[in-house]
Amino acid sequence: MFRYIIRRLLISIPLLVVASFLCFGLVNAMGDPLGEWKLQKARSPAEIAAAYERTGYNKPFMERYVDWAGDFVTGDWGESVVPGNAGKPVKEELITAFGVTLRLILVAEVIALLLGVGVGVIGAVRQYSIFDYTATGISFAMFSMPLFCVALVLKAGGIQFNNWLESIGAERWLTMAGPPGEGFSGGFIDQVYQYSGAFILPTICLVVIQFALYSRFQRASMLDTLNADYVRTAQAKGISESRAIFKHAFRNALIPIVTVSSLNIGAQFGGAVITETVFGWSGMGKFLVDAITDLEPYQVLGFMMVTAVFIIVFNLIADVMYAFLDPRIRLD
Repeated sequence: MFRYIIRRLLISIPLLVVASFLCFGLVNAMGDPLGEWKLQKARSPAEIAAAYERTGYNKPFMERYVDWAGDFVTGDWGESVVPGNAGKPVKEELITAFGVTLRLILVAEVIALLLGVGVGVIGAVRQYSIFDYTATGISFAMFSMPLFCVALVLKAGGIQFNNWLESIGAERWLTMAGPPGEGFSGGFIDQVYQYSGAFILPTICLVVIQFALYSRFQRASMLDTLNADYVRTAQAKGISESRAIFKHAFRNALIPIVTVSSLNIGAQFGGAVITETVFGWSGMGKFLVDAITDLEPYQVLGFMMVTAVFIIVFNLIADVMYAFLDPRIRLD
């Protein structure tokens, strides 16, 4: 098992190098970050040359990539290059935004996995039952809804709910401006109340789509496994239905959902951009939107690299889970 993990780690290194080169190339294609600055008013050639030298954009592409990659590995993720924001370090701001988004994504992912796997297994075991038809209909309805529509509907409903609370003399519960940067105030009960009010709507927004995806994959995988020869052989030998389901079928049926969830958790950052924008969270979504608006190459690059590392790490976790669920994999 240890050698298997080491092999997967070694494979991840060149993947990360390729991802860094592709990310750098895509960010470079955004254009000249100093272009708008040059057009704001007349600039002297010396002033323009000094700005390009400060940002490193006077160097060839490969030289800039090597310089940036070396700095990134050592912990220097660059600075804002647009005059006015120049000198602002990317790393501290990005790590803060990443922490905000990570809290939201992990909570939503855990809830979506638990609900999706549970509903998928029950739907497969009770195929064509009322529960199966109901779960299938709900899943397709959720999966067909665009994420921004779900977010806007939830926000509108949250505003109406807060207005109703005020009409009966209670204080507002649901927060539409994200969690406060300085944390929640008051005692434990007050903090739980504020925390739940800030997290519940964006969490539901992300859970809705993921639950639909996971439940459908888990149902299909469980049906394939239940119809496998080794499960039918075990049932023919007289073992109980619950033992055949959970000991023989469920473990192997989890392998596809591990693949989907490990890939999807990185893609959650894309959903978080929309969700955070709608609900006013100062996470990775706002960080990316601001960076693109300001044409800040190193901020966009930092976002893309953190996302790439996040995806590679969770794919590595998925590989380890494959080996745990199916010992034959680590022997290949």
